[in-house]
Amino acid sequence: MRILMLSWEYPPRIVGGISRVVYSLAQKLGEFGNDVHVVTCREGNQVEEEIDKYVHVHRVNICEIDSSTFISWVHQMNFSFLEKSVKLINEKDGFDIVHAHDWLTAFAARSLKNIYMIPLISTIHATEAGRNHGIRNDIQRYINSVEWWLTYESWRVIVNSRFMKEEVKNNFQLPEDKIKVIPNGINSDKFKNYQRDILFRRNYAADNEKIILFVGRLVNEKGAHILINAVPKVLQYYNDAKFVIVGRGPQFDYLNRIANEMNISHKIYFTGYIGEEELAKLYKCSDVAVFPSLYEPFGIVVLEGMLANVPVVVSDAGGLDEIVEHGVDGMKSYAGNPNSLADSILEILYNPGKAEKMKEKALEKVQLLYNWDVIAKQTLDVYKEVVKGRGGG
Repeated sequence: MRILMLSWEYPPRIVGGISRVVYSLAQKLGEFGNDVHVVTCREGNQVEEEIDKYVHVHRVNICEIDSSTFISWVHQMNFSFLEKSVKLINEKDGFDIVHAHDWLTAFAARSLKNIYMIPLISTIHATEAGRNHGIRNDIQRYINSVEWWLTYESWRVIVNSRFMKEEVKNNFQLPEDKIKVIPNGINSDKFKNYQRDILFRRNYAADNEKIILFVGRLVNEKGAHILINAVPKVLQYYNDAKFVIVGRGPQFDYLNRIANEMNISHKIYFTGYIGEEELAKLYKCSDVAVFPSLYEPFGIVVLEGMLANVPVVVSDAGGLDEIVEHGVDGMKSYAGNPNSLADSILEILYNPGKAEKMKEKALEKVQLLYNWDVIAKQTLDVYKEVVKGRGGG
């Protein structure tokens, strides 16, 4: 099939989780023999056109007009995406599918659908209402409206969890048979060449300290503040622990400040942004990986922890609740509850035998259910169903 994907991020441009999902899905679809083209943003000195393994990547420069708001920048991005996509369609004599990722590409995707009569598939990775626990201002209202519009214009809407299916169905009044649940995945070879490195580990913690790892953007919905509020109880019962918080975001200064106010900053290491290789090594050196999100459509970082063979603790928010079976392949805590989170962390620290069994079960699960071969085939089935349904095959 000839597949055109629109995404505002694609490696090496990584803003959130969409980049890795689009990359892995596009690569696997290309590996299966499909002709896959991704139109995305150009940043810095990145090449404009390249064949990245199995995928044709087209990076566009956004119109160099000063944008007073993020919304106006998104509109300019869509004009640039549309211009590039039109050229590609003319060169290739069309595509079978346009696949838009989130609301940011809605304008270009909908235009291509209506001008060239190409079926439109959209993936909604998260919603504005979900991220903000409601719609409270005009910008959020606008984004919510564009999300609705994109799902309305799409032939099928893909979401990554049953939680997200309910969210988009209720928020956008979608018929149930229009929504397909296809989970995100992870490259099973991600940690293949990494082992526990004691010398590297000493950059973060003493040999006697257990590393409690958090990985995520430092925004309210990811719950790093919940973890910090759980630290005193963990240290009360298990002092030989070090909390390593990986990520950057608008809460960085706030989290540092409350750690200082609670007199626990000596037990918390804020790394800021670290590269993929260093992060992989850090996972392999960690003793517990914690993901205390307040809102989480899916949670790829949890799959990373499971694949790295680290016992995981998650909140029961959103898609996290579907990935982990409490006490079997990880521990769950009540979302937003530091006391519950501390209890789950302590359960792992005090029961190494149980932790080992959970790690084994988690590794089996992630390799069986969350691998990109399965996920790409499910996505391809959606494409074929849509093309057949419109009389294209």
